[in-house]
Amino acid sequence: MRTNTRIRVLLVTAIVTLPAISGLGAATAAVDGRTTPTAALSSGDQRPAPRDQVGGPLLAGRGIVVHYPSRAAPALPPVPASAYVIANADNGAVLAAKDPHGSFPPASCLKVLTAITMLPRLRPDSTVLATKRAASVEPNIVGLVAGDRYKVADLFRALLMISANDAAVALVEASGSFARGMALMNAEAHHLQAYDVVAKQPNGLPAAGQVVSAYDLALIARQALSMPAFMHYDATLSATFPITPHQDVPLANQNYLLTQYRGGLGGKIGWTTAAGATYIGLARRHGVTLIVTILHATPLTEVTSAEQLLDWGFAMNGHASPVGVLVPPLPVVHAAAKPLHRAAAAAGNSLSGATAGGSRRSIALRTAVAAAAVACVLGGLAWFRRRVVRGRRNPPPSG
Repeated sequence: MRTNTRIRVLLVTAIVTLPAISGLGAATAAVDGRTTPTAALSSGDQRPAPRDQVGGPLLAGRGIVVHYPSRAAPALPPVPASAYVIANADNGAVLAAKDPHGSFPPASCLKVLTAITMLPRLRPDSTVLATKRAASVEPNIVGLVAGDRYKVADLFRALLMISANDAAVALVEASGSFARGMALMNAEAHHLQAYDVVAKQPNGLPAAGQVVSAYDLALIARQALSMPAFMHYDATLSATFPITPHQDVPLANQNYLLTQYRGGLGGKIGWTTAAGATYIGLARRHGVTLIVTILHATPLTEVTSAEQLLDWGFAMNGHASPVGVLVPPLPVVHAAAKPLHRAAAAAGNSLSGATAGGSRRSIALRTAVAAAAVACVLGGLAWFRRRVVRGRRNPPPSG
């Protein structure tokens, strides 16, 4: 009886101890302040940070924020837009911003999130069956025919070159269903710490409650820059799309930043009546890569405004002090945590500390401690089992 009691105690101890070990790992990561559910505060209290402070407290304002290096520094160009961000993609420094966390409809700029979500999940040479839902989308389509199959690579080209709304739907449905594809997109946004994003249509067409921020578009654009497949599709100037086995349509890239701006790498143009003009621009000069994002701009001014902001950014990079930082993506192990909790850790990031090294060490420590605990429990159980077996072979004398 005493042996059985000891076994039960040992099992209860294991059940109680292992969650505590997981908590130890989370606390260690919280002190690291990079990829944790909560940020450690000096008072010892742990509270979620406001989402509009992800990237730094200066980004919480609605006006223009910039640090000019001197009075002689060139002023930011007047941009007819409600929000924008100009940032260095290499080190994450936000050079200037206007209402960076303000919520606005994304229009077709949301297709960049669609692309970076689906690219790792779909083989370029595989085919996708066009559903009635995809083929019935209007406007701005490549012309999918319901019941026909299309190559994934062709769909990505149509998505990014001519902003094909029907291609966006076909790509998310290739995940298994429209709902699953949209869930994956929102999960990817949270993985990037883009907590302002609410995605409901993969093509950015109007949907109640669908919003992004200029800051979050910059996070999405930075991830796109790291994906060679995205950059290849996005920078393709011309191609053809096979609508049927006997009919091809020509594709011509809509983003003239590629051809008319020195160092232009790509980006995305968007427009709807509700969103106005939206834009993501990517450019590189002298080894420096900049991202510009613009929301709710006067139509037909978005690319010119992006070029002016990029010119200013290249001139001021390394001279103007950053006003914030583009936070890094969360490690995959933390991507399923609640987004509001993850925002707290993001607010604690800095230009010099935005890495996941400490988090990986914390995960390794937690795993090692948990493994040791399990080994102790199993070893103890084995020892008691041997005692029980030995006792049955040599029962103690009775009364």
